[in-house]
Amino acid sequence: MKKYSKNDQKVMAQWAVDCAERVLSFFEDIYPDDNRPRKALETCRTWIRTGVFKMADIRGTSLASHSAARNAKENPSACFAARAAGQAVATAHVPQHAYGGAYYALKVIAATDSYEAVKKEFDWQSEQLPIHLREGIMNRVIIQKSGNKITIKLQKDKNF
Repeated sequence: MKKYSKNDQKVMAQWAVDCAERVLSFFEDIYPDDNRPRKALETCRTWIRTGVFKMADIRGTSLASHSAARNAKENPSACFAARAAGQAVATAHVPQHAYGGAYYALKVIAATDSYEAVKKEFDWQSEQLPIHLREGIMNRVIIQKSGNKITIKLQKDKNF
């Protein structure tokens, strides 16, 4: 597994939060009284800002956001938005979870819009990363189009 500095981990966490935040409305518009994904993003922001890490808080808000995703399974875009938030906060524990925040955000766009919109979001995500992280992270995200179907994959290997 690739090692990241604590600073890079915080940069990746902020990036994952930003990616998840861009699609959070897909969850909140349908489930306005369920704040679990938003709470996950707030918890991650607190860790980024203060450096205070409480595993119970990180794990709890991540699992709660993923529970919200399971509750939203009938609506793929809402489900993916909640998963993006759950992955983003988990970046405080394992840096590679940042990929999940971006991955699920792309899946929201793929479920609701065109291939061109997915590519536009991918480009935005890429531009938000510092150059020294960009290639290693964005090269793992694979976007494929087959007919009207858009597939997003995350390429993993021993260095993931």
